[in-house]
Amino acid sequence: MPVPTVPPPATAPPKPTWEPKQQEPPYPWLRPTIRIRLTLLYGGMFLIAGILLLSIIYMLAAQALHVGSELPFKIVDGHVSSKVCNLLGEGRSPDSVNAAMNSCVNHQRQQALDTLLNRSLLALVGLSIIAFAFGYAMAGRVLSPLGRITRIARRVAGTDLSRRIELDGPDDELKELADTFDDMLDRLERAFTAQQRFVGNASHELRTPLAINRTLLEVHLSDPQAPPELKQLGKTLLATNERSEQLVEGLLLLARSDNQIVERKPVDLAEVASRALDQTRGEAEAKGVELRDELAPAVVQGNGVLLERIALNLVQNAVRYNVPDGGWVEVTTELLPGQALLVVSNTGPVVPGYEIDNLFEPFRRLRTERTGSDKGVGLGLSIARSVARAHGGRIIAEPREGGGLVMRVSLPV
Repeated sequence: MPVPTVPPPATAPPKPTWEPKQQEPPYPWLRPTIRIRLTLLYGGMFLIAGILLLSIIYMLAAQALHVGSELPFKIVDGHVSSKVCNLLGEGRSPDSVNAAMNSCVNHQRQQALDTLLNRSLLALVGLSIIAFAFGYAMAGRVLSPLGRITRIARRVAGTDLSRRIELDGPDDELKELADTFDDMLDRLERAFTAQQRFVGNASHELRTPLAINRTLLEVHLSDPQAPPELKQLGKTLLATNERSEQLVEGLLLLARSDNQIVERKPVDLAEVASRALDQTRGEAEAKGVELRDELAPAVVQGNGVLLERIALNLVQNAVRYNVPDGGWVEVTTELLPGQALLVVSNTGPVVPGYEIDNLFEPFRRLRTERTGSDKGVGLGLSIARSVARAHGGRIIAEPREGGGLVMRVSLPV
């Protein structure tokens, strides 16, 4: 019997490795590039300035020659007289009179040349001032599209990705840069939209099964006829499920806070810190940690929920990573010129300076990298740093003398 042949598995068609070539203009050297425009502009300005300078020098030279060509003496009734030179002195010979006349003519010529030089320098200074002013104006006109690109880029970075440059004008390098920037913004907007959509879907898909598991476990734990072993297992699973919920919430918040805050409202850091202290007061009393506060009004523009999350994460970390007895946590807010400060300091174990940066990495703690304790899921400081960056601020951690940390959050006003 013939052996049936097994067809080879179907493979995906290879991806094309070529890209369609962009059509080039028939005469690329005629394209009004910035280089050609600047060359024509400054070359024309130099030519016009040279023509003006030559014209002025010509007129000044003609005037100087007219003045210098006038004879400094006159012949009246057969005698030589001069108002400029002393030619008719007693006892003078004809040779001395000729020498005096020659000296007088040379003096008059030198005076005309000095006058020409002084007026030429004044004309040069005036033309230089006019040329610099005109060049500054023309350079600003040529580079104005670049300023528009910069302003739009700042607005996009700080507010909304939906803005576009849409630069009009000649097809030069600046328009090409603006069009490329618009294309990049289109791709970034699509990427951020897809990320937000993914975060929303992941939030729903991950929260739902965890909520169902929690409900089922709570129902079984409420059964009075359940054996003790089953109740203990249910409590363990419920704690694990709660930890998973915290991890999911932290990851979703971390993904959302990495973006810029579009909608901003006035938020008082003092109120935010006060709410965080109220939420942490019970845990602090259970651990014997004293809470101190010195809250001054410090209003910033931002998202109140996310800013409250910064304060809550910092205060919770300060309470949980503290000394067993006699520990304290101090929270202060302050308004400085151009920025608002939220400072959380606490007692605790000594933190080496080289470990500070590692504390802000996800799932990292002091001398450990996994979430193997009951103090959290290891995302608190990562979320705080991401939220601060999204508001245009920053967070700095400093080791405190004697143990503990000083966390400084600075936000623009």
